[in-house]
Amino acid sequence: MNINPINATLGATVTGVDLNALTDDQWRSVEEAWYQYAVLVFPGQHIEETAQVALGERIGNLERLVSDHKAVPISNRRADGKAVDEDSDHFQILKGNEGWHTDSTYMPVSARASILSAQVVPAEGGETEWADMRAAFDALDQSTQERIRDMAAYHSLFYSQAKVGHKPQKGASYGLDDQNIPLRPLVKIHPVTGCPTLFIGRHAHGISGLSDAESESLLEELTAFACQPPRVFAHKWQSGDVVMWDNRCVLHRARPYDYSQPRIMRHVRVAGDPISEAGINPS
Repeated sequence: MNINPINATLGATVTGVDLNALTDDQWRSVEEAWYQYAVLVFPGQHIEETAQVALGERIGNLERLVSDHKAVPISNRRADGKAVDEDSDHFQILKGNEGWHTDSTYMPVSARASILSAQVVPAEGGETEWADMRAAFDALDQSTQERIRDMAAYHSLFYSQAKVGHKPQKGASYGLDDQNIPLRPLVKIHPVTGCPTLFIGRHAHGISGLSDAESESLLEELTAFACQPPRVFAHKWQSGDVVMWDNRCVLHRARPYDYSQPRIMRHVRVAGDPISEAGINPS
């Protein structure tokens, strides 16, 4: 197995391993690298669904996102191969995910990890970018670190989609609930590494103690500062690639492409630990 760091503060490419036949010893090396680099890219794996599910279950219990399935398609195509209606909740959320975010922060327990495999990809565009929120926090000046350390923001997919002109129907996807909006710290302590990390993204809003305008301004400033080189990298997908990342310390976003072309990915999402990934009491 070869683990080669990417030219950024996060990310590594892993070769010389078959994820369809991953041994326990290999997994221990992968897990160690994952905590170090936060994002691991496995080129050309063509992973089977059962193996992708098994990889996620090595990390923890899986979120059941759609129809109680452990792995779900992230696709602009319907099951019959036709294009998804661009006015649908599904397509509009895919478009919304072109903004920086962390998976499931708008749910009662945010995600621990995500594993994405490429089935069909467009000829151009459609990359995924990741940003290192550990390095971002470390790069902030001390006064800003101290200012935000005890702040908290609400996270809502209704809020983030409204900003891009879309109003999803309640319960239409992802278990949406407009009555239970979690409050989360702006600075999260990673439960395994102990590293402080910015915990922000497009779903965050309404920082307690600030006006809406002040809150939006601060969150936009933090995101713009955080998501800059050398703290970001982009992956140009090829069919068969697999990427796993740690939602507790990175942001990610999809990049635009020609939506008339199919883009079909398979997603496995690992649920967070309620002790460390649940919302906090507003008081």
